[in-house]
Amino acid sequence: MAFGRLERSAGAQPMSDINMTPLIDVMLVLLVIFMITAPLMSSSLKLELPRSDAAQPSDTPKFIAVAITPEGELFLGEEKLDASAFDERIAEAAHRSPDIEVQLRADKRTPYGQVAELIGRVQKAGLNRIAFVTEAAQAAPEADPGRPSRP
Repeated sequence: MAFGRLERSAGAQPMSDINMTPLIDVMLVLLVIFMITAPLMSSSLKLELPRSDAAQPSDTPKFIAVAITPEGELFLGEEKLDASAFDERIAEAAHRSPDIEVQLRADKRTPYGQVAELIGRVQKAGLNRIAFVTEAAQAAPEADPGRPSRP
């Protein structure tokens, strides 16, 4: 026979540790998916907001979002409400938290009278902290030094 033993080796032993690499890969893929889709789900109400240089995002953690369309439709958050239901819900919110901020979004084509009426409804409910939500204004194009400016 050969110069070696005739014993058989025990073979590969089962691993008692969990392989974490696939779990981490799946978690990172899900994280990327949520990071991409979260901004898309923030608002389904399409408004053309006015632009302002003074627009700053609010750091107030407690707020309710109120919106009005050019047709006069009222929204509390993403929910479309008629005038009486809107007044009731705003009054409930004011009763629960009188110092809550109202973030008002109005399409720039909405008549001023409708916006003023909406502000009156909110103030009548007892909420006086009203913020107007706008989009940041685009930077003005710089003047070309080689081109004379018009007076």
